[in-house]
Amino acid sequence: MKNYDEPSVRMEKLRHLHGAVSMAERREKLGQYYTMLWSDPGSAGQGDIELIFEYQQGRTASLVKRMVKKFPASDTHGKAEFAVIGQNYFKNGRVITWKATLKRGGRVLDTKQSYLWR
Repeated sequence: MKNYDEPSVRMEKLRHLHGAVSMAERREKLGQYYTMLWSDPGSAGQGDIELIFEYQQGRTASLVKRMVKKFPASDTHGKAEFAVIGQNYFKNGRVITWKATLKRGGRVLDTKQSYLWR
């Protein structure tokens, strides 16, 4: 069975396409989505949270792009979604490598990366 036959994968795809009526609207929502969950219960109030997503795409060579989501210092856990979709996806290609870094008050708490990250 292929991945896209799984009910949870199919549901996630439909969730991302929700609200897109025309084929042009659907096309603008096509691409790659990354959902990051984080938790840091012991450090609440010790600085704002930053979740940094760095990535490289197939057609942009070694250019590292970056997206950042911020959370208030009082948060102890959260969820962030990063999307490489629409024109960015079709013009620059698939994400070939990525790295996610979680910081609180400028201090690195954790990092996760794909196998090909440099």
